[in-house]
Amino acid sequence: MSRGRVTVIGGGLAGIAAALECAAGGADVSLLEARGRLGGAAYSFHRDGLEVDNGQHVFLRCCTAYRQLIERLDAQALVTLQPRLSVAVLAPGGGRGCLRRTGLPAPLHLAASLARYPYIGWRERLALALAMRRLQAVDVNASEADEVTFGRWLAGQRQSRNAVETVWELITRPTLNLGVNEASLAQAAQVFQVGLLSDAAAGDIGWALAPLSEIHDRAAARALTRAGVRVRLRSSVRALEPEPAGGFRVSGPTIGEEHAEAVIVALGPARARQILPAAAGLPRGFDTALGSSAIINLHVVYDRPVMEHRFAATVRTPLQWIFDRTRSSGLRGGQYLAVSLSAADAERHDTAAELRARYLPELAAVLPAAATAKVRDFFVTREHAATFRAAPGARAWRPGPRTRLGGLVVAGAWTDTGWPATMEGAVRSGQAAAAAALAALDGVRRAPDQASVPV
Repeated sequence: MSRGRVTVIGGGLAGIAAALECAAGGADVSLLEARGRLGGAAYSFHRDGLEVDNGQHVFLRCCTAYRQLIERLDAQALVTLQPRLSVAVLAPGGGRGCLRRTGLPAPLHLAASLARYPYIGWRERLALALAMRRLQAVDVNASEADEVTFGRWLAGQRQSRNAVETVWELITRPTLNLGVNEASLAQAAQVFQVGLLSDAAAGDIGWALAPLSEIHDRAAARALTRAGVRVRLRSSVRALEPEPAGGFRVSGPTIGEEHAEAVIVALGPARARQILPAAAGLPRGFDTALGSSAIINLHVVYDRPVMEHRFAATVRTPLQWIFDRTRSSGLRGGQYLAVSLSAADAERHDTAAELRARYLPELAAVLPAAATAKVRDFFVTREHAATFRAAPGARAWRPGPRTRLGGLVVAGAWTDTGWPATMEGAVRSGQAAAAAALAALDGVRRAPDQASVPV
């Protein structure tokens, strides 16, 4: 006997995780996705015989919810995880550094690496170690920590501009999609505490060996089907309304009407605002208050290998992070590199020609072999509203899963998971939303005559 009917609106990672959890909890689940694929913002597409990821998504060993989802999708063979954190850090003019952990407990696991890190001096190393220790003590749930920027806090810890650029920004920008002078101290502290300062192994980096759609679309679709979830693609939702007798009516141009005791809205903040009824009680203008931050990815196909690393970070250059996507894309001969530019609002409207002229010389400056290699292809993918802005005060606008309407639940990396807008945050939000929806179903069964049952 079904526990009740749940409709999940949105087929990104939050929606996939929520649907699987609800099905495992005994609910009758349908998932509605407006696009012709699953995976949300983490997907791939075909271009000139290659399968290309829209952006470069990585996860860490501490991303336990995402790793659990990968297992549920039976996609373990499609990802890999470093045995120990090791990141090559390149600089123009032949600079070569590495951030690598040892077997010592945190935070000593990075001590040897930072002692040899070539981009900072000994005074900066001492100040860095002291700041790391103080960062461990920041209460990430304290409102005062969410009211100041990380950059202001770093200045108070006497971090030099050079140390900020070559160490702190290296981690803050890709994880928060903001620079230190815009990011909330509370959110930055959460990233460093969970990823680097609490568990030595937490920051080991994982990435996809296959195109993202092989994992988040095709493997996800198979897993959802096995779980009994009805997946309906190209099924946009135009209206979501509570029904007088309880439950909700979901309608759209291709789905007609669908009725459910519980609904999970797993959409981005702007789209969620459009379909959530006012009675749900989310603050007016929450999507505008959360804002957005752009990510741009530069895709460069060379006629020969130019980088020996699977991925590398860069300093003293606007390049940020470089990934080798040759194998996963299916390229035969040459090398395909993807450059991920986080917090790219200033460049999101630049043309591909402008970005090519600016960044190909930067690649040649950090990868000498690129200076003489032929560029077979150069193209750009853009996510203009890739993430919400984890700026001071943002957490107050991030809702929990429950709304004021019993059985109506929200999910997405922008909700209050405690994590930044990452794949891990999205999956955690889906899990929390499923727990709230299942609890609502239990409430409906206990009180069937009530129009709505608070959860």
